[in-house]
Amino acid sequence: MKIVIFAGGVGTRLWPLSRKNTPKQFEKIIGDQSTLQLAVQKLFPDFSWEDVYISTNEQYKKIIEDQLPKLPKDNIITEPALRDVGPAVGLAVANFMKTSPNEPMAILWGDHLIRKEDVFRNALKAAEKLVEKDPEKIVFIGQKPRFASQNLGYIEFNSEAEKTDGFPVYGFSGFEYRPHLSTAERFLKDGKHSWNLGYFVATPTFLWKLFEQFAPKLFVDLQKISESVGAKEYNQVLQAVYPQIEKISFDNAILEKLKKENGLVISVDIGWSDIGAWEALKEALAGSDDENVVKGNVELLDSKDSLAFNYNGQLLVGIDLAGMLVINTEDVLLVCPKSSVPKIKKYVESLAGGPNEKFT
Repeated sequence: MKIVIFAGGVGTRLWPLSRKNTPKQFEKIIGDQSTLQLAVQKLFPDFSWEDVYISTNEQYKKIIEDQLPKLPKDNIITEPALRDVGPAVGLAVANFMKTSPNEPMAILWGDHLIRKEDVFRNALKAAEKLVEKDPEKIVFIGQKPRFASQNLGYIEFNSEAEKTDGFPVYGFSGFEYRPHLSTAERFLKDGKHSWNLGYFVATPTFLWKLFEQFAPKLFVDLQKISESVGAKEYNQVLQAVYPQIEKISFDNAILEKLKKENGLVISVDIGWSDIGAWEALKEALAGSDDENVVKGNVELLDSKDSLAFNYNGQLLVGIDLAGMLVINTEDVLLVCPKSSVPKIKKYVESLAGGPNEKFT
């Protein structure tokens, strides 16, 4: 099975650590490894370097080569422009249609934390078996919800269809995007919903068929690119076609139109956390709600439920903090309540074209 890890986003929700030139997936947020390195590391020993692919923006190719020296250079799928996840998945599929059209491929993300790595790998292998058994299926791997989250999407599933390698496999019912709190609380209790991680397994051939059926405009351009894969003019075609390709999410292009009979769900606790935003990172790393999370030269006195990351040589001292974020880099200091995290992205976007754009 081919594993494609997406690592092309800018990650403004983790600003000022995550910037255009050095997005969050390449930063050492946990320990001494980047989240991308952690994402790849959790695949071994069940998968080989030859089966791991990274999808990213072309400007990050050198960073990936430096961080993953064992990754074959041809296994970096580069986008010449950011055109959302729909075209990015399509580009990976377009490449595999020339090399391994019927071999299952898994879509994963490079900025997530997974604590139960053995369970995760086994779930991937179970999904692979299901797709080999029925190539006209997409198998979603969802995280059993730990709490009622309004910030995550959900996959709805129905009665158990079968068991594969000990994992219950459920029929697919649909998606729910960022529900109201009362709805999220119901999802937590009803046993019919998983957090939607964006993880799934399918064959390139089936995904190609879905692009042709549900996103014909996008498919025409992807087909042009696919026809040039392996030829000397590939880069020329990619540079000409991709920046003009339809900008659309994969959910809008394909998944929201997927027929229920073409989906299966493995709902499992893999110890997953989204560490793509500061408040989510704090939740993932703290042992309890009131526990503080610190990195670098930091002293917190009489403080609780706060995150303080110091990437500067200075001493960072916080007193009587509650529910606060303090992020100190070499050139930017951010201080805000955890509840204000949604405003960070809007602020960073507001810097475009101004004197402080250099800090984005």
